[in-house]
Parts: sequence; structure tokens; C-alpha cells
Amino acid sequence: MPTAPISHPTPDPLMETQLFWARNKMPILIAIAAILIALVGYGAYQYRAARRAVAAAAALAQAKTSESYQKVISDYQSTPAAASAYLLLAAEQRMANQFADANLTLQKFLHVNPKHELVATAKMAIAANHESLGNTEEALDTYRRLAADHPKDFNAPLAMLAQVSILKRTGKIDEARKVCETILTQYRESFASAEATQQLRQLKPADVPAAPSAAAAPNGTDAAADLQPGVDDNANAAPAQGAGGASVPPIVVSPAASAAPTP
Repeated sequence: MPTAPISHPTPDPLMETQLFWARNKMPILIAIAAILIALVGYGAYQYRAARRAVAAAAALAQAKTSESYQKVISDYQSTPAAASAYLLLAAEQRMANQFADANLTLQKFLHVNPKHELVATAKMAIAANHESLGNTEEALDTYRRLAADHPKDFNAPLAMLAQVSILKRTGKIDEARKVCETILTQYRESFASAEATQQLRQLKPADVPAAPSAAAAPNGTDAAADLQPGVDDNANAAPAQGAGGASVPPIVVSPAASAAPTP
């Protein structure tokens, strides 16, 4: 006896959707609420940050003294205006010959803003302050590290030229020449190459001896005269005195006459 085929019910998409919603309604609503809260919070943070940055920029525009720059730094930390205030404060301190304080300000700037676009400029200022303090070795080391760490920055060739100046003052002529040659090799198209070329022309290698001076001939006569062919030594002698005090011209025998055979 044949068996009847088993029929499977056709799934209803609408029913399955309703069942899924009924089972997962609360987790879905919670996730949507969390996303909305995060978006609202991020928008509010961005709004506050933008208003704070505008206020910081306004305060920096009105700042003219070291105290006002310090107030911008303390009131608006982590803003672009605060970073600029560090650099302006360091410039004010340098103008007041407070080189050590200026370096402390610049070191704080580097610590707070390690990725700032003016990091190399701050390091250049630190090296210049070391020079003003008489710390030649610290300044030279700072210039070298700046050129090595930021080779693409516009301050790199300037730091190398500053090295040349220090090396010249300390008598390290060969090292100064090497730095100039490096500038001409790595920064040929930069404005510093012209200055490096001029410095290289002025720097003489330390191992080049001085040109010898012409030696004086015996008896005070010129050595060049002794080397002239066909001139006898008697030509340089004083004219002989003849009878009655008349001077007798010296007899000069040419090499051709002396070489002629005697009849």
C-alpha cells in the first residue's frame, strides 16, 4: 500500500520576523540607545572643545606679556593656542636674557606636544639658548641631533650651518668642512647651499702647508739673478777705479766668446 507524501509547512517571513523581534527586542533597543548616547556625547564634546579652542585663541590674541602667556597655558591646556603660548613665552624669556628659563619652557612644550609641527623649531631655539649661555658642547650636540632626527625639516640645514659656526670658533676646521660638504650633498637645492659654498671657500684644510718664501741670495743679492744664463758674476761687481779716479766699466765675457777657439 503506497504511503502518502509528507508535506512541510511553508515558512512565513512575517511570522519569523515578529518572533525574532519579540525575542530580541530589549537587547536591540539597548544597543540603539547606547549608540545614540555615544553620538550625542561625542557631538557635545566636539562642541565644547571647539568653543574652548575659540576662547583660547581669543585669549592668546590679547596676551602680550609673559604672565598672560602663562595664563593661557594654564587655563587652556591641550589647545593649539596653549602650544603657541609656550613658544611665545620662550621668545619673551629669551629677549629678557632668561635663557635657562626659556629652555625649561621649550622642554615643557616638547613634552606636552611631541608631535607638534614646530618641534624642530623648538629644538633649534634650545640650541641657540645653549650658545647664549656658553654651553658650546650642548649646543653642538642639540644641532646635530636636530639635523639627524628631522632631516626633512627646513631647520635641518640651518642647524648644520650653526654647527659650522661653532666648529670654526673651536678650531675644528676639518669637521666644519665635512659639514659644509654634507649640506651641498643633501640640501643642494636649499637656500643654505650658497652659504655652505661660501664657508667652504673660506675654510682651508688644516694639513695644507704654507707657501715657501723666496730665499735670499748670499751677500744680499737676489737669487734669481744667479740663475740667469750668460751673466757673469763680474757683472754685479762695482766698476773699477782707473787712473785719475775715472771709473772703468767692467769687462763682461759672454759664454759664446769664451767658447771660441784661441788662435
